[in-house]
Amino acid sequence: MLIAALQTDIAWEAPAQNFERLRPRVRAAAAAGAKLIVLPEMFACGFSMNAAAIQEPEDGPSAGFLGEMAAEHQVWITGSLPELAAGAARPRNTLLLVGPSGERHRYHKLHPFTFAREHEHYDAGRERVTVTVEGVRLSLFICYDLRFADEFWAQAEATDAYLVVANWPARRRQHWRTLLRARAIENQAYVVGVNRVGVGDDIPYAGDSAIIDPWGETVVEAAKDPTMLLADINPDRVHEARTKFPFLRDRR
Repeated sequence: MLIAALQTDIAWEAPAQNFERLRPRVRAAAAAGAKLIVLPEMFACGFSMNAAAIQEPEDGPSAGFLGEMAAEHQVWITGSLPELAAGAARPRNTLLLVGPSGERHRYHKLHPFTFAREHEHYDAGRERVTVTVEGVRLSLFICYDLRFADEFWAQAEATDAYLVVANWPARRRQHWRTLLRARAIENQAYVVGVNRVGVGDDIPYAGDSAIIDPWGETVVEAAKDPTMLLADINPDRVHEARTKFPFLRDRR
């Protein structure tokens, strides 16, 4: 399956502006043959703690945009958004995966970023999520989750590729780059890391989006500018790595 990772700048708390920025980029990714398009964390508003102002219902504008793009271009598309479920007191940072026929899968960020007080504004998720798309088993994660290896380990045997969407600050860019590769190596799976660029709320972001293969080799990577990364995700490559060097079975 061909995956497109869209590394993009994000206009602060301005969903309509971000939708217009993304439309031609999604169109270009679909025209390039991508079957899955991955957007950064909080793709429509930035990583804002102003939750009361930016939260959306489950059928809100950001979910509607993803659904529109999926149907128009007949692709799967995913990105995270501040989603408030019916009856909930606070929103959750939700990675919404939408299919071309209207399929919807939700992953709620397990580990709110307490350093930025995310836990004071967003509720944590409780369940790991793996979805099969076009024959590829995808496990979904958001930004800070990347630091918790046990979450990735727990899903390794049922995963061909981990999707990690992020707003990861430039000051810790080497952590991001190192952890993406580590998660691929230790789980013998692809890792698709999609970060933003630009400045949000006075915090600079360096991008460094990358797609790493099950051997820990970088298939494609970006620098600090908006760009599209394309890579073919092949479950056979995962099976090959795990057959030739079968260390996962030795975990305790």
